[in-house]
Amino acid sequence: MKTKIITKKFTLTDDVREWCEKKLKKLDKFFPDGTEAAVVLSSTHVGERIEVTISSGGALFRSEVEDKDYKCALDSALAHLERQIRKNRTRLEKKIRVSKNNFTPEELLEAEDKQAVVKTKRFEMHPMTVDEAILQMNLLGHSFYMFMNSEAGTYNVVYRRSDGDYGVIEPEA
Repeated sequence: MKTKIITKKFTLTDDVREWCEKKLKKLDKFFPDGTEAAVVLSSTHVGERIEVTISSGGALFRSEVEDKDYKCALDSALAHLERQIRKNRTRLEKKIRVSKNNFTPEELLEAEDKQAVVKTKRFEMHPMTVDEAILQMNLLGHSFYMFMNSEAGTYNVVYRRSDGDYGVIEPEA
């Protein structure tokens, strides 16, 4: 697994780098070669925050933990990632097992664990800027808002981050 470590307000020593890579090697058994992991270490006023993102074959696994020590935070993040991986792995194996029995696509859908869509909401989208979308999101009291970006001409999502700032999700061209 290729590991990239990024720091923010955190001093990265060789010991910390080696310790993070050693811990991440435990997840190698779940992924093929060429898998990439990004670890972001940062200091906060409460303690240390660690964000781990693993990208493998189009699937993303992500965990973000804040704790008093970076070692405790990384242990918690890796435990969370391992639960995600095992959950996803079981679903994939189930799909493969069912598809080997030559079922129709409709039967495959019925065999999957379904989550019911309980509500569909439709609304008219007017072109607006990112700042207008943030204002609209705050007026509605939502944590995210989908809008048509008048500058880019694409559909975007603006959202409130855990640090209080805002983010924008844009489609790749």
